[in-house]
Amino acid sequence: MSSLHPVVREVTERLRERSRDSRAAYLAKIAAARGDGTHRQHLSCGNLAHGFAACGTDDKAALRAGRAPNIGIVTAYNDMLSAHQPYERYPELIRQIARAAGATAQVAGGVPAMCDGVTQGQPGMELSLFSRDLIAMATAVSLSHDMFDAGLYLGICDKIVPGLLIGALAFGHLPGVFVPSGPMPSGITNEAKSKVRQAYAEGKASREELLEAEAAAYHAPGTCTFYGTANSNQMLMEIMGMHLPGASFVAPDTPLRDALTAAAVHRSVAMSALGDSYTPVGHIVDEKSVINGVIGLHATGGSTNHLLHLVAMARAAGVELRWEDFDALSSVVPLLARVYPNGYADVNQFHEAGGMAFLIDQLLSQGLLHADVKTVNGTGLDGYAQVPVLDAVGKLAWQKVSGESGNRGVLRAISEPFRADGGLRLLDGNLGRGVIKVSSVPDDRMVIEAPAIVFNDQDEIRGAFERGELNRDFVAVVRFQGPRANGMPELHKLTPTLAVLQERGFKVALVTDGRMSGASGKVPAAIHVSPEAVSGGPIAKLRDGDLVRVDANSGELTALVAEAEWAAREVVSANLAGNDFGVGRELFAGMRTLADVAEHGAMTFHHPLWRE
Repeated sequence: MSSLHPVVREVTERLRERSRDSRAAYLAKIAAARGDGTHRQHLSCGNLAHGFAACGTDDKAALRAGRAPNIGIVTAYNDMLSAHQPYERYPELIRQIARAAGATAQVAGGVPAMCDGVTQGQPGMELSLFSRDLIAMATAVSLSHDMFDAGLYLGICDKIVPGLLIGALAFGHLPGVFVPSGPMPSGITNEAKSKVRQAYAEGKASREELLEAEAAAYHAPGTCTFYGTANSNQMLMEIMGMHLPGASFVAPDTPLRDALTAAAVHRSVAMSALGDSYTPVGHIVDEKSVINGVIGLHATGGSTNHLLHLVAMARAAGVELRWEDFDALSSVVPLLARVYPNGYADVNQFHEAGGMAFLIDQLLSQGLLHADVKTVNGTGLDGYAQVPVLDAVGKLAWQKVSGESGNRGVLRAISEPFRADGGLRLLDGNLGRGVIKVSSVPDDRMVIEAPAIVFNDQDEIRGAFERGELNRDFVAVVRFQGPRANGMPELHKLTPTLAVLQERGFKVALVTDGRMSGASGKVPAAIHVSPEAVSGGPIAKLRDGDLVRVDANSGELTALVAEAEWAAREVVSANLAGNDFGVGRELFAGMRTLADVAEHGAMTFHHPLWRE
């Protein structure tokens, strides 16, 4: 293991200094919340009786005596969301394991879990980002009964893991383990699916053919196998020490998966205030673990959504992560993985090639990760360069990962990276600040300079494409898509259309104050542009025909308009009344009003610890 890379050290020190006051205040808050141990002892007899009224005889006796740890399960189970369907049987499994370990476990509460795959391109997507904060609040409600000594958090997908962690950090004095359920088996290849989508966009495939391809890709319980936000969540939880080593991508409903779940229960018992190695969530998530998360995103070409979510999760722990930190680390962190949409492989192939253990081992070898962190495993991060296995008698064990990749087309040693730098960049200029994911952008598309075509709704692009108006070089500007305008929906529906135009040889790019899916790839997209149009951001000054430069190499996002003319232009407005109702959007009006800027994580609640 090498000494820490100087740039990693420098960025971490800047982050630590910037966060000094907010982090100290957060740690003081959770120390006060811990008090003198488990809170159940302070409940009145009536409170406590309500808390164990529905338990079985043995659990009721244990809770009444107050000497055994009680584990609170916060679950995002529903059986429409394929990634979360396996959680149906987890509560009873966890209760059995807890009893065997001399503890008890209760479902503390359930949180909503929406599927972005179902709502993609639909009005319901406008609830998606805000569901993260709703999940955080639901997690807090679940834990607010003061019945628990530790938490087990059952969640995988896009907004669920960030929301669960933000909620868990509000109870940062409690230990907790995040428990994944694993990816579905590989179906039709992602490339084959993408080709059918593009053919459908061009009118060359029928709806029946498209549905057949989609159903062959998404076909079983488990996480979708492309490397989008859900699987980026799993990578983050492991590299930040909130999963057990190697837990992220083990298949659902297998003996190894159940053994890892059992181990998570045992660790939660051991880490509890009544165990022998008290380790609260608020001590695991700190400046070093957050930096490790950023590095993991760069090294794997992870989801752009984490330029929102990781910022929000860090702020919940009093850590003031900024986009500049992502940008500074990008120059020194190599891209070691190519998983669709950044390559041909899926996460199952990534896992088979060595997965997280190989990735962590390689990054540690060059000092590109903080090894001296706290984790739910009770080790530093070096304990994560191991692969979980079942021995001859079915007992869980970990063994050192191989020093060689099992598939160099998917996962590479640090001596031969796919790229010398990471996959996420900061953009800045007279259009504001935004971010771009470049891990799968072709080299000849890293700089796009072309006339703008301005849209205020993503569906307008599809109409222009069908009318044959987009067969040229252009920058698609899709504005009024930010958090305050309409909840910042993902604009993934644009991907097939823009990809078709790029494959026809046109130089195209996207500039938007909205989001793209974590599964978006080859078309250069300047996203999360801040300030957003509805707040008077300069993106609202753009007009059709303005020359726009998107330069991922230099980090430039500029309208090439004379300075005096640009200064004199007024921002335009848009009629957003259609965003205010339908599929429950009227209930989220307050969140749209409260939403912070994308750079601050687009959070809808604020705290005195957080500086603006």
